[in-house]
Amino acid sequence: MISFNQVSKRYGGAGGYEALKSVALVINPGEMVCITGHSGAGKSTLLKLMCAIERPTSGSVLVNGQNIGTLPASAIPFVRRNFGLMFQDNKLLYDRNVFQNVMCPLDIIGFDAADAAKRVRAALDKVGLLGKEKALPVTLSGGEQQRLSIARAIVHRPSILLADEPTANLDAAYAVELGELLRSFHQVGVTVVIATHDEQLAARLQPRRIVLEQGRITT
Repeated sequence: MISFNQVSKRYGGAGGYEALKSVALVINPGEMVCITGHSGAGKSTLLKLMCAIERPTSGSVLVNGQNIGTLPASAIPFVRRNFGLMFQDNKLLYDRNVFQNVMCPLDIIGFDAADAAKRVRAALDKVGLLGKEKALPVTLSGGEQQRLSIARAIVHRPSILLADEPTANLDAAYAVELGELLRSFHQVGVTVVIATHDEQLAARLQPRRIVLEQGRITT
């Protein structure tokens, strides 16, 4: 479970920009949630607080009952093992091939090499990229790069998948395909949280919707 208790996030000190204001929110295990709102509403900040990329200025963020805002830096990597992360810009490693990109999280965790290779190939098969494991990301289409990002996010079998604008810059066909991939993870019990401007994606997936406006939840 993810719980926000009166969470605010300010950048730049006391006189800075307040991205989130007194947010109270609970996301239960196995839910699919879409966070929508205008550009600058605080959607990406909300996701970053969930996985401790950012820490709240005030209030508390609990993941499975643990206040992640008070954890020492050394404990954060263990918290993040619960999460699969998809960023808007993919953050792919362009000097490594498809297989090596997906292997990266398992290398960090310290998986046995043989077991890790099996997991990588299973993740690539899930997203339809098994035949391109030796390709460099630059040779892939935009939709294929997003699918690679998903494979990397789910290879360690996280319980929570966070996707920040996953259909940005994709054509309609790829956006539908990616939405179905996200649905498939939700159907096997993964908690899926999506920050998006894509109203068609939200309409197709029919998740619980949370609307942010100027850093506050309006619905």
